[in-house]
Amino acid sequence: MESSNLFPVMNNEQRLLRKVVSDVSSEVEKYRELLEPCSSTVDDDDDQVKQAECECCGLKEDCTTDYIIRVKGCHCGKWVCGLCSEAVKERLNKAPNTAMLEAVSFHREFCQKFNSTTLLNPKLSLTCSMRDIAKRSHDNRSSHKFSSAPKISRSSSCVPKIKF
Repeated sequence: MESSNLFPVMNNEQRLLRKVVSDVSSEVEKYRELLEPCSSTVDDDDDQVKQAECECCGLKEDCTTDYIIRVKGCHCGKWVCGLCSEAVKERLNKAPNTAMLEAVSFHREFCQKFNSTTLLNPKLSLTCSMRDIAKRSHDNRSSHKFSSAPKISRSSSCVPKIKF
């Protein structure tokens, strides 16, 4: 009698286990089908050299597909050259709460501004930079006059009065 009671319980457990395994297998199969095109192209093109263009500065480099994928994975799907990558890392160090995508966007905007002004007219850019430096220097000097503590002044002479 006990063996007949245990058998249905085991049978139910086995059915449940088979169902779970079946569900997991179907989910794994779905992901495998989604990833198969990506993995087959990566395997075939792993050593193939392609030209990649930096999202920030526009520099073009010859890189392997594997390297391009790794760099894009580190920079939110954007390919950046080594110099821009270092600038993005520097931005992340200066502002730790900044997300990777924000840091890449910030550097891209900086590069675009540089390319649209400095590269087109270096003399004008130098002039504007000198003006900005002079302006900042003037602002710093004028702000120190008003914000600094009053200078020490003597209320009386250090030399005692000599009466004759």
